[in-house]
Amino acid sequence: MVEDGIELLALGEMGIANTTAAAAICQALYGGDAADWTGPGTGVEGAALDAKIAAVRDGVAANAAALSDPLHILRCLGGQEIAAITGAVIAARAARTPVLLDGYTCTAAAAVLHAIDPALLDHCLIAHVSAEPAHRELARRLGKRPLLDLGMRLGEASGAALAINVVRAAVACHTGMATFAGAAVSGRTD
Repeated sequence: MVEDGIELLALGEMGIANTTAAAAICQALYGGDAADWTGPGTGVEGAALDAKIAAVRDGVAANAAALSDPLHILRCLGGQEIAAITGAVIAARAARTPVLLDGYTCTAAAAVLHAIDPALLDHCLIAHVSAEPAHRELARRLGKRPLLDLGMRLGEASGAALAINVVRAAVACHTGMATFAGAAVSGRTD
């Protein structure tokens, strides 16, 4: 549920291993190998990264029979926090509230809805593209261009907090821009 009076909802997540669940969701939604969707998260490398890739691959394989529906993908591979983000996106749509998605995990949560109907994300923008390598590809698949590219690995809505000012500036330009008639522009060229 989105409270009355909220003009913009900035979503983020906080925790460990959320990018693992996000990678599993993306592999289940879009295919490819687990390595295509799994990155270093907060800095995992070497054998630990190999184990993370294996966890994604094994999680998707173990649930393969249930992954024909996007909501089953969310149920089987996401956590409660990812389901809550998905629910918040739906609630914001029902409340006609625009959403800023922050980072890879939030974008993966929203991708579940996009798989059901791409129009379910018409009210969403991606605040910033994460340093997680697969986030850029996920944004492309959703047809969304992130507002900011700050090279951050954080997903705690820190990029969304910064993008709020970009959105405010865009709204101010849109609502404060004079029309050609109002500005008495003559000889307009198209």
